[in-house]
Amino acid sequence: MLDTTSTEETGVGNYFISNYPQYSFWKPELVKHVHDVLNNPAPPDPLPLGLYFHIPFCRKRCHFCYFRVYTDKKASEIRAYIDSGIKEIEKYGAMPYLKGRKPKFIYFGGGTPSYLSVSQLTDLTDRMKAVFPWDEAEEVAFECEPGTLTEKKLDQIRKLGVTRLSLGVESFDDHILEINGRAHRSKEIIRSYQYAQNIGFPQINIDLIAGMIDETEDNWIKTVKKAIELAPECVTIYQMEIPYNTTIYKEMKESGKITAPVADWPTKRRWVSDAFDLFVEAGYTITSAYTVVKDPDVKFVYRDALWGGADMLGTGVASFGHIGGVHVQNEHDIGTYLERVTNNEFPIYRAYPINDDETLIREFILQLKLGEVNLDYFKNKFNEDIARRFSNTLQLLKNDGYLTYSVNSIKLSRDGLLQIDRLIHEFFLAEHQNARYA
Repeated sequence: MLDTTSTEETGVGNYFISNYPQYSFWKPELVKHVHDVLNNPAPPDPLPLGLYFHIPFCRKRCHFCYFRVYTDKKASEIRAYIDSGIKEIEKYGAMPYLKGRKPKFIYFGGGTPSYLSVSQLTDLTDRMKAVFPWDEAEEVAFECEPGTLTEKKLDQIRKLGVTRLSLGVESFDDHILEINGRAHRSKEIIRSYQYAQNIGFPQINIDLIAGMIDETEDNWIKTVKKAIELAPECVTIYQMEIPYNTTIYKEMKESGKITAPVADWPTKRRWVSDAFDLFVEAGYTITSAYTVVKDPDVKFVYRDALWGGADMLGTGVASFGHIGGVHVQNEHDIGTYLERVTNNEFPIYRAYPINDDETLIREFILQLKLGEVNLDYFKNKFNEDIARRFSNTLQLLKNDGYLTYSVNSIKLSRDGLLQIDRLIHEFFLAEHQNARYA
């Protein structure tokens, strides 16, 4: 039975659910299914296509970071990586399933995409567009670390076609930034934000993290109020988690600790709720378990397309993708990635072909994060009555005040929204219950 009363301390492991089934079920021996998809033409009315490129370079590694990043690469090594990334993209562009298709959205993630120089970014994007033109893209999203940005670089990023600039702020408190291993400081945040605002990006997002090392209620509220003062179009708020391959976990393991030196889950949820209240008071609208926006009509195309089952071509080291019903992850070591691309191979490490029922559950649990789910969508697309299939679980969650539901919709309460990543496990198929995430 689902435990809906948990108040545990923050331990080690992934909390945020970004995909289903979990990555631990993806296997190298299943990569053949990706090739089967790629070697056949897309249907006449294909799914929307997205293009993700991973840029794994950073000025320094944050203590809570679990992504594949490198802080010691020279310009020549970065050049070699860009060349390999383009070679990978060109190889995909020649495959029957992808040939001639234009992406609806493009996403540059990391790592730190803004770590690249203006000339490197220009070269990379010009060559990407030659394979997959951006002229029909509804969104080009780009992650930044504030300390890597200059006015000249931001101006060029905008001219390259970026429409959504995401600043990894996390906190405006210099002590919090320093002790958590962030490379930037508050002055760099303000300077880069003002540059971006003056240049006129259509959408600027600020990322914040609730519950970092040494965070207090007082400095958290100050950070939220500072974000409100800047008035970005979108703010994304995450609750601090400690995955296994982080510096914090390594220090915990060495000292024999099982509880992370960060706020517990009830405290983090309360702080996010307080932040939501302040943003709503300032005129923002809550649009998911993590986001508030000034204009409720503003869309995050990348997120909404993925949560609706779109194709996404993941390129670059350790990147994740979803092509023709198959989950895909690239080689996670940069040396292996470069070697395989040099050998004219797809640098795919593991995959998982997702069946119709898993597809339904994936879209359902991800769309629950939006706070409200239209059940007619699932009746029309999957011929499935969600309210009937999951009636027992939905009734339990309703009884505990986490949601309300009818035959047409599910609506989460604030309390349910704040812990949705914990609650959605109950909707997993039996074979995916209680499994390691990554």
